[in-house]
Amino acid sequence: MVFYCQRHCYDTKYTTKVVSCKPAKLDTLVDGKKKKIACYEVTFEDTILFPEGGGQPDDRGTVGGVAVLRVVRRGGEAVHYLAEALEEGATITQEVDWTRRHDHMQQHSGQHLITAVADDLYGYATTSWYLAEAVSHIELDTDKVTEEEMAKIEEIANQKIREATPVSIVEYEASDPKLKEIRTRGLPEDVVGPVRVVTIEGVDANMCCGTHVRNLADLQAVKLLHTEKGKGGRILLFFVAGSRLLRYFGECVGRERQLNTLLHSCPADHIRLVEKNQKDLKTCQKSLREAFKDLAVCEAKAVLAQEPRPPVFFHHRRDGDSDYLSVIINEINDESVLKMLTAGEDKGPGTLVVHGPPTLVAQVGPRVCEILEGRGGGKTRFSAKVTRLGKRKEAEKYVLAVMDSSVTES
Repeated sequence: MVFYCQRHCYDTKYTTKVVSCKPAKLDTLVDGKKKKIACYEVTFEDTILFPEGGGQPDDRGTVGGVAVLRVVRRGGEAVHYLAEALEEGATITQEVDWTRRHDHMQQHSGQHLITAVADDLYGYATTSWYLAEAVSHIELDTDKVTEEEMAKIEEIANQKIREATPVSIVEYEASDPKLKEIRTRGLPEDVVGPVRVVTIEGVDANMCCGTHVRNLADLQAVKLLHTEKGKGGRILLFFVAGSRLLRYFGECVGRERQLNTLLHSCPADHIRLVEKNQKDLKTCQKSLREAFKDLAVCEAKAVLAQEPRPPVFFHHRRDGDSDYLSVIINEINDESVLKMLTAGEDKGPGTLVVHGPPTLVAQVGPRVCEILEGRGGGKTRFSAKVTRLGKRKEAEKYVLAVMDSSVTES
């Protein structure tokens, strides 16, 4: 069945009758988690709300003032999931969310245009596409698309837009031999009724169930952004069209202005200054590592200078890391000294290392790790990632108790 929305893509309201309405459950995302919500499954004599299909998401809107949560195609029916029940047989008015619908029309027609140009210029067939919320992509049956090829595809596509190329939709019976001459990636097995062919005059003819612009001028422009490796050695070509392109450009301008302020420069200098900052950061990080190493050596020397040498050494540094702790252990170089070393936020997560006599390490390491609420292991060197460094005093008290017990027993 071809629905009203497919024959009248630019209409925003339509009056029809309720055929059926029954309680249902709908899988949806609530705060990023899948959840079933109670709703009503409703069918109408016809619909202005497009059910998902052809790579295009479904429409949103209202029916008699009731919010439409989803629209899906089930054979020849469009099934609407509504927040409230409607009376069967009632005459109601459907209203589509035009902003969403028009955006989908622009992206879908833009995909047809890019697909046709890429195929015509380079023989890159489209195997699938994805209409995302922000940036969509087309999967091309090739392992590479060069920057020069992207520029040429974009140039020709925008030329067709400037020429205000008409877009028409013709319906054929599924048995019509003309359909064999038309581009398609296949139709759903449960398709019912006429087959729609979307034609961009002089550019492309493609079987499609989606909603489309009536003229490429309505796309305003398309922009090819970048490519990524897809599955099976194919390439994903990312693009924006129409109002999305204007929003994308506006966001880029906003970020550019922020960078002007942060870098105290004009856009032409951004790359040079960022590269300079990255180089300076690497230099500073190297100097900081050397400084921490020197500091660790000093901490170790302070222990070695004590007479008599202490049997246990506790040390914590908020801005230290595992490398810093390792230098202390290596510089002390005395397994007879039990060392409980920590690094990280004073009361938050961090790193624990317990090193010293194997028997003591095996005894206190796991318990200290438990007190600090972490996970780890090791024999002569027990290492762990912990979450509660604020409990260090409790851990130190436990270690001292074990040491006192060992002295008493000896």
